[in-house]
Amino acid sequence: MQGLDDRTRDLIQRRVLKRVKDIPSLPQFVVDTLNKLDDPRSSAMDVGDRLKKDEGLVVRVLRLANSAYYGLSRRITGVSEAISFLGFKTVKSIVLAASVYKFMDTSFTGYSLDRGELWKHSQSVAATSRYLAEKLRIGDPEEAYIGGLMHDIGKIVLNDYVRFGYSIILRLVEEDGVPFCDAERQVLGFDHAQVGGLVMEQWNLPEAYSYITTYHHAPWNLPEEMKSFQPTVDVVHISNALCIMLGVGIGADGMQYQVSPDSLERLGLEENTESVMGEFVDILSSMEENAVAR
Repeated sequence: MQGLDDRTRDLIQRRVLKRVKDIPSLPQFVVDTLNKLDDPRSSAMDVGDRLKKDEGLVVRVLRLANSAYYGLSRRITGVSEAISFLGFKTVKSIVLAASVYKFMDTSFTGYSLDRGELWKHSQSVAATSRYLAEKLRIGDPEEAYIGGLMHDIGKIVLNDYVRFGYSIILRLVEEDGVPFCDAERQVLGFDHAQVGGLVMEQWNLPEAYSYITTYHHAPWNLPEEMKSFQPTVDVVHISNALCIMLGVGIGADGMQYQVSPDSLERLGLEENTESVMGEFVDILSSMEENAVAR
């Protein structure tokens, strides 16, 4: 099948790399808050004093601490108390979620996603990744949450280029049965997972998120020296696959999606995928009912 010529593909690759470098850094307030959360010397009061500079984050932290998810018999009214109750890792998830929302809450026509659909899908994969990590006692549930939240961040960069090469990508997917991510790479020289990993590096986030993002479609390609990240990559991969099967924020890239049997086996899910999917339905229904911003 005739695609883009080498010169055009090379030009696209150079422009993609430039666009990654041009993506705005996380706000300094967010960077400082994340550093405070990662500092073992920090107290809940230290973090609370930092969060008080952003009223929206204070509201999110208090709303979550008082949500039905935790079922407290009394109401928490102080942000420092809420931080102590939730823990630094959960607060870090809230801060990062609030930071990436502005990038995702728009339409992505290259991926056939209406406004808000990418954000909804990312939140859903994040919540189910956390649940799966907790259920299976694998890795850090909050790391799985953030990895799930960030897994499709590369779409914010690659969207315009996918739209440009959409007809060629679609023919590869529909006529040749090529997975959408592979078709992106064949036509453009990059796929959104690779670009997402570059964005994680650009934002100077921990390398775990770069590897989760880069390999969430192809956990079988995770380099041997990075196998410590395999469990969380598998969790996000399976959570993403099941959310796509459930039609949550599904776009064009949901076509020809490959689910890794090795990931299912490593997680011990090869024989009870349907029951896990049922549990995911309950989680997603609860998210919609409570509308808790995480």
